[in-house]
Amino acid sequence: QDKLNAMFIDYINYGGYPEVVFSQNIRENPGQFIRHDIIDKVLLRDLPSLYGISDVQELNSLFTMIAYHSGAQFTYEGLSTESGVKKETLRKYLAYLEAAFLIRQVRRTDDTAKQYQRETQFKIYLTNPSLRCALFQPINEHDDEIGNMVESAVFAQWFPRHGVSLRYANWKVGKRQGEVDLVGLNIARQKTAWAVEIKWSDHYFDYPEKLASLKYFMEKNQMDHALVTSISRCGCKEIDSLQLQFIPTACYAYTVGENTMNRTKESFGL
Repeated sequence: QDKLNAMFIDYINYGGYPEVVFSQNIRENPGQFIRHDIIDKVLLRDLPSLYGISDVQELNSLFTMIAYHSGAQFTYEGLSTESGVKKETLRKYLAYLEAAFLIRQVRRTDDTAKQYQRETQFKIYLTNPSLRCALFQPINEHDDEIGNMVESAVFAQWFPRHGVSLRYANWKVGKRQGEVDLVGLNIARQKTAWAVEIKWSDHYFDYPEKLASLKYFMEKNQMDHALVTSISRCGCKEIDSLQLQFIPTACYAYTVGENTMNRTKESFGL
C-alpha cells in the first residue's frame, strides 16, 4: 500500500504528463514543461480571444489562484473580491477555463440532495491535479494541501465519465451544518444514487462514528450504505445499521479511472 500511495502522490504531481513521470530531467523542473505545453498555449495564445477575452494576464492570474485552491468552495462575490475581477467578467473567464478543460465547477446540493434555488456557492477542481504542481511545487503526503489535492485527483477520474451527475452536499439547517464530499445523483428520480466521503486519513476507520455529516446525510436520504476512502485501511464498518465501506483512496481513484476508461471504450464500440 505504501508503494501504491507513493505512485498516487506522483500522479497528483506529475500524472497528467507521462513525459514528466519517465524523464528525470523534466521531473527536476516539471513546471517549465507543463507551463509551456498547456498553460501558455491555452491561456496566453489566441484561443481566449475567441471567447471575447482580451486581458489574458488577468485570466492567467485567476487560473493560478484557482489552481492553488483546487477543491475549495467559492462564491462569485468572494472570488471577485479576492481576484479583483468583476463578476460579469469572472463568469466569462470560468466558462472559458471550463471549455478549455482546465477546470470543472461542481454544484452544491442541500441535505436532501436538492439543488439550491439560489446557487451562490460551488467548488472548482482542476481537471488535472498536476497543473498545481506546474504552477507551484510538488506536494507530499504530509502537506496541508494534500486533502484538497487528493479530492481533486478523485474528481478528475470521474469528470470524463458520461451520464454521471456529480455534486457535493453542503448544508446549514438551524445549528446543524455538514458536508459530504462526493454525491452521485439519479437525475430522473432527483435522488442520491451514491455518496463518497474522501479522506486522506485512517482515523475514521477506527472511529467511524465521527463521520456525523455522512451519517446524517445517509439517514436523511434513506441510504443504507456509502463509501469512505482512507490512506491504507480497508473493510466494512456499521453505524446504526448503516454500512460504511472503507477503501484506500489510491485504490478508489485507480478503480474509478479504469472504469471511466472502459466505459468510454464501450461507448465507441472498442
